[in-house]
Amino acid sequence: MKYLAERLKSARLINGLSLQGLADRIDNRVTKQALSKYEQGQVVPDSDMIGVLAEALKVRPDYFHTDTEVKFGEIEFRKLKNYPSKEKNRIIEIAKNELSRYIELEEILGIETKFENPLEDIAIKSHEDIEKAAEKLREVWGLGSDSISNVIELLEDHHVKVLEINSSEAFDGFSTWVNGNDIPLIVLNKSKFENKLDRKRFTAFHELAHLLLDVNGYEEKQKEKFCHAFASAMLIPEYTLKQELGGKRSKLSITELGAIKQQYGISMQALVYRAKNLGFISDNYLKQFYMVFNQLGYRVNEPVDYKGMEQSNRFSQLLFRALAEEFISMSKAASLKNQKLAEFRKENMVI
Repeated sequence: MKYLAERLKSARLINGLSLQGLADRIDNRVTKQALSKYEQGQVVPDSDMIGVLAEALKVRPDYFHTDTEVKFGEIEFRKLKNYPSKEKNRIIEIAKNELSRYIELEEILGIETKFENPLEDIAIKSHEDIEKAAEKLREVWGLGSDSISNVIELLEDHHVKVLEINSSEAFDGFSTWVNGNDIPLIVLNKSKFENKLDRKRFTAFHELAHLLLDVNGYEEKQKEKFCHAFASAMLIPEYTLKQELGGKRSKLSITELGAIKQQYGISMQALVYRAKNLGFISDNYLKQFYMVFNQLGYRVNEPVDYKGMEQSNRFSQLLFRALAEEFISMSKAASLKNQKLAEFRKENMVI
């Protein structure tokens, strides 16, 4: 009863509906007051009404009976003080819904979901500490000093959940811990990164920094600087950038920076800023570079694009593994994929 009430409210928020809006969508077969009692767990709708609500909210009827627990920690929509509450609630509920299906699938397969933070013992007091943290994470995850081909897949392989959700609002992403400190979650705004994969990679590592680094004691501006520095250090380590640039430089070529961007998947602007932080170029040259970049109109759209693969198929792989090994039925697979059975059968072939 408790879970049905929570799931009903979640589905309503995902659809961006008020209680009256949902009542109108089901042709007022029950009042908004009755719907409120459903959501508060005071009254349980009968099976016919569950079917009506499922159809109106575009979910399967068994959606209301899922009891996988998903509790989010604190969430900050940074840089958006006036973020619309309706859209914020919609995104959070979509994330909870997708993550609950993901966790349920891992539980069915007996996969451990608890995450151990390899950086929890590193005190962050300077940029040197950020470099140490990035070096340690690369070492623990066996990355060496090479470029990372797929950041999203890397995070998922190391039990960091990454969800991509479309939003018309101007947020890049957010992160939070789920169910205490068991599961780190990163949510990215899919619509912001369709043609800017370098920004997607950077944002994913930036959000990872908020999760793994102890920077909460700093003011917001300094906290963001540390997380930016961590993202850059993960994308291209100090040793690697020194090899690419050949040490200290008085000038940098846009063509040269474009080539490094294409290899390491980090924006030209982030590269130059990192080169300044590491002492490879001067503060004055950094200012001059940004001034020229502005004049050429490159601050928003850089002259060279990063082409790569930035997504993870882990959920789908686990789903079809569970189906092939008969841990779940075809109907359950469709439910976990949030599809109708006929639609699931049509799109997916299982031998």
